[in-house]
Amino acid sequence: MFNKGQMAGLMKQAQAMQDNLKKAQAELANIEVSGQAGSGLVKVQMTCKYDVKRVEIDPSLLADDKEMLEDLVAAAFNDAVRNAEATSEEKLGKITAGMPGMGGMGGMKLPF
Repeated sequence: MFNKGQMAGLMKQAQAMQDNLKKAQAELANIEVSGQAGSGLVKVQMTCKYDVKRVEIDPSLLADDKEMLEDLVAAAFNDAVRNAEATSEEKLGKITAGMPGMGGMGGMKLPF
């Protein structure tokens, strides 16, 4: 079992991790990722907090059928979301790696 000194150290470590996670989450709002579809004919740029910054549609698609364009826009958004999730997981995973009680991200189980 933990003694008082070990518990205090664990609580201090948990607080530091929480502070680092808050900072990383704030940084994610400024990290931009992009997604594309149709070999780059449709591009979406968003933050890792899913705030869409820009949608670019190649002018050649404007004459094509509406349904195809809608599908390409949806595919580009989905690609950007996957990229945002991967970037977020990578950034947050670095902080939680090896930390007690973080399930698959640390492996060590706490006794409570």
